[in-house]
Amino acid sequence: MIRLGSNSPTRVKLLKENNIKFIQNGGNFDENSIKALNPKSFVYEATLGKYNELFKKYGCEDMPLLVADSVVTTNELLLRKAKDVNDAKKMLELQSGNKTSVITCMIYHSIYKKVIDLSITTYEFKKFDKTDMEEYIKSGECFGKAGAIMVEGFCKPYIKSVVGYESTAMGLCVEKLKLYL
Repeated sequence: MIRLGSNSPTRVKLLKENNIKFIQNGGNFDENSIKALNPKSFVYEATLGKYNELFKKYGCEDMPLLVADSVVTTNELLLRKAKDVNDAKKMLELQSGNKTSVITCMIYHSIYKKVIDLSITTYEFKKFDKTDMEEYIKSGECFGKAGAIMVEGFCKPYIKSVVGYESTAMGLCVEKLKLYL
């Protein structure tokens, strides 16, 4: 049993699909306090901030603590969660017909070990159909997602190539996590 320090329903889904027993206790770390613009630095600082908040509250003596965060980058730009429809459209247009990387950082801490991992999955997308993109934005599914993308949903038919694990792009590299459990 692990403590998932995340409010993400996608991370919950990944753990359930992989039969990893957990309880969910997300935190309230303010990612807007981070000034880093480099995607790798940003995701590391966000994960560390969440970890510090939750480790202080729960520790890891009774069960291991797992925290994670993800960001998206295209053309070396940091793409966070879309603030509104225009922001989502701008992010998706930038990724359409382009290479996009999802960077996920996780910290797993048990009484036996502490692991910090940075995983990257890179997609090359075909051009997004404008009507599909507008419907996706209108559905609201793009909100709450780094870079406004959903590789297991909207983006799936547009994937030309992929390097890395889909779980990384969904917010938690389960393949690596399993090595430590």
